[in-house]
Amino acid sequence: MERLEQNARMIGLKINSKKTQIMRVNMLNTPDIKVNGEQLELAQSLFYIGSVVTSEGGAEKDIKIRIDKASSAFHRLRNLWKTPYIRKKTKLKFYNSCITSVLLYEAECWRMTEKDINRLSSFHNTCLRRIMKIYWPNKISNEDLHKKSKSQDIETTLLQKRWRWLGHVLRKPKEDMTKVAFRWTLEGKKKRRRPKTTLRRTIETEMKERGYTWRTIEKKAENREGWRQLVLALCAKRHNKD
Repeated sequence: MERLEQNARMIGLKINSKKTQIMRVNMLNTPDIKVNGEQLELAQSLFYIGSVVTSEGGAEKDIKIRIDKASSAFHRLRNLWKTPYIRKKTKLKFYNSCITSVLLYEAECWRMTEKDINRLSSFHNTCLRRIMKIYWPNKISNEDLHKKSKSQDIETTLLQKRWRWLGHVLRKPKEDMTKVAFRWTLEGKKKRRRPKTTLRRTIETEMKERGYTWRTIEKKAENREGWRQLVLALCAKRHNKD
């Protein structure tokens, strides 16, 4: 921290201890960190470029905030969804550009659980039903809903975003921080319990299901157009499987 203060002073910056927070992740030794003699506040969650970062590493809080913001955006456009003078096709384009983009902001790096996917799917399907004017007691399956609205389920969208981002990372040079962090392995002994779901484990599971290895996808990622086709094929296979 002293080095950080020195570097900041060299370029004319000052660290405000009241506006600065620190987060500790899986640390056994927790020494106090002070700036200008004042101890920095220890936080369990932080906002960083519109996303919530937690010490536990999960995306549950971030997903909750994303759903709240997307719900607010959907509500502000309620007159658009209700009007009969705009085609449903146009409404769905508005939904994808104004609502889905808010809902899945930075979803490429989320550590997803089944509970998280269900929450996102529930919100997504509810919005589509309102746009398509499908209300109770009318019943329709989610699969038929997606066919009628010519949209895809949220899990397929997440798969697309995750693998597009993966290709981008794999094309980076070896010394790039993003690539180093993605392949980095935590030092020390693991606790005797079921390992937590991580982004890396999620991608490795998806790779094994499709018969790929790290070496295979690294070679495929070098070809941008070939990687785009691979992502489309993965999503198409999943859609046909469902």
